[in-house]
Amino acid sequence: MSQTLAPAAVTGSGTLPRSRRLLRAVAVTACLPYLTLKTAWVAGSRTGIPAGSPLLDHPASMAVANVLTILMDGAVIVLALLLTRPWGRSVPAWLLAVPMWVATGLLAPVMAGYPLQLLVRAFGGSAAGTSGGDGEPFLHAWVFAVVYVGFIVQGLALGGLFVLYARDRWGHLWRGRMRDLPARPAGRAQRAVAVAAAVVALFPLTLRTMWAFGGTTGLGEGVAADRGSDFHVLETLYAVFLLAAVAGGLVLAFRRVPALPVRVPLVLAGAGSGAVACWGGWMAAAALLSGGDPADRPTALMLLTYAGQMITGLLVATVGAHFLAARSARRPAA
Repeated sequence: MSQTLAPAAVTGSGTLPRSRRLLRAVAVTACLPYLTLKTAWVAGSRTGIPAGSPLLDHPASMAVANVLTILMDGAVIVLALLLTRPWGRSVPAWLLAVPMWVATGLLAPVMAGYPLQLLVRAFGGSAAGTSGGDGEPFLHAWVFAVVYVGFIVQGLALGGLFVLYARDRWGHLWRGRMRDLPARPAGRAQRAVAVAAAVVALFPLTLRTMWAFGGTTGLGEGVAADRGSDFHVLETLYAVFLLAAVAGGLVLAFRRVPALPVRVPLVLAGAGSGAVACWGGWMAAAALLSGGDPADRPTALMLLTYAGQMITGLLVATVGAHFLAARSARRPAA
């Protein structure tokens, strides 16, 4: 998977097509509101933060988190440049695939979840789940709108750039249908990894599904008291991404659906594994670093759920990476 970008990436004059320049501009521009807001907070501004916000109780932790998220969103700009500049054509596959996998994993639930939350609210749902256990809101409502809309635009633009780049550089890896693959399925080790991912996923899938339908087993007191329609939408999405990851990994490993286009299980495995692994890791890190009221802290079952998601996502990602590497070795690009 180390081939350089095919000539289709540029026009006859050697310049980048207008559509890609536009997508790059949109991706970079969409990052600016979030970066501006976060930078202002690091500098001491409290714009968008209510006076009683629990975020103000831990200024040091908030500063570290803000710097980290500035770097993460800044990475979107770097990726947009990498996908459109000449020097990005020879970047090693893993150096691009890993940050894109993380970006996809972090943005996909937001891109799917925020519109669904707004839709549910339009039919009477509540926005609970964005406040602390004492009822004080973390942020003003407009902050969520600005940030999440920005994330959605970033995801769409960056995703479009990556699809075009990957089609030019690695398009041969996902052409055809599962029946076109070698008759012999993946190696025993890869099948074992896919099965292990499915087994590990049972625990977080069970709890996420139960929480989505109103169960409280394993939830902390503060989380259980602060649930609303937003909470249930997100829990449903986490369950869906777990199912997508496991399904994609199993199809890639066992190849029992001959009529299915190869790109389908690759997308399911890639986006699903990224979403469950990255958000599981993010929530685990936030839980371990958070303080405050013990009632608001994650329980042991919640931490195990996050860990189960991370393990599932990493196992499925391993299956997908092995599949692409093996196919690349069999069919080198021209």
